[in-house]
Amino acid sequence: MRIQYNAPVTLTYTFISAAFIILKEFLFIDLTSIFSVGGYGSMAITNPITYIRLFTHVIGHGSWEHFMGNFTYILLLGPILEEKYGSKQLLNMILVTAFITGIINAIFLSSGLLGASGVVFMFILLSSIVNVQKGGIPLTFVLIVILFLGQELLSAFDQDNISQLAHVIGGICGAIFGFSIDKHNSKKIGS
Repeated sequence: MRIQYNAPVTLTYTFISAAFIILKEFLFIDLTSIFSVGGYGSMAITNPITYIRLFTHVIGHGSWEHFMGNFTYILLLGPILEEKYGSKQLLNMILVTAFITGIINAIFLSSGLLGASGVVFMFILLSSIVNVQKGGIPLTFVLIVILFLGQELLSAFDQDNISQLAHVIGGICGAIFGFSIDKHNSKKIGS
């Protein structure tokens, strides 16, 4: 029996993010300025790196705990979603979620943003509607939304450097993707 690279987007994303945190924590090479999005007023629109950061902020993480918290979910849910929607489709969903959370943070919030939390919440909401039937909304989706929004509303008052807005936006992206993408016509891994 051999080990298979069964979910290329999920695994590659994990390894790139792990490389970032290894460089930061062990080799003291901090690339946070490239792998984070600045808050309102801090982004230079004439600098091309600004636009790259709108996508790369989902790679950077503040600590091992931050990385492990996010990638436990990504490694759990990613292969299932990648099998269901295909690698290209999942990569597109990650990139769209990264861009939307990044641009909203840059326009409306004063704090910076880094980490895969928006992608995690996109995965959570998307996975809760994987088996949606035409004309129906799964009870699991309703319960996840209630728990998710309740947790984020309660957490919004904490001073914890966690972007609840990125979580909510990621969750909204996941719900939109789940209800708008035809899962029956999506291509499988490698597509």
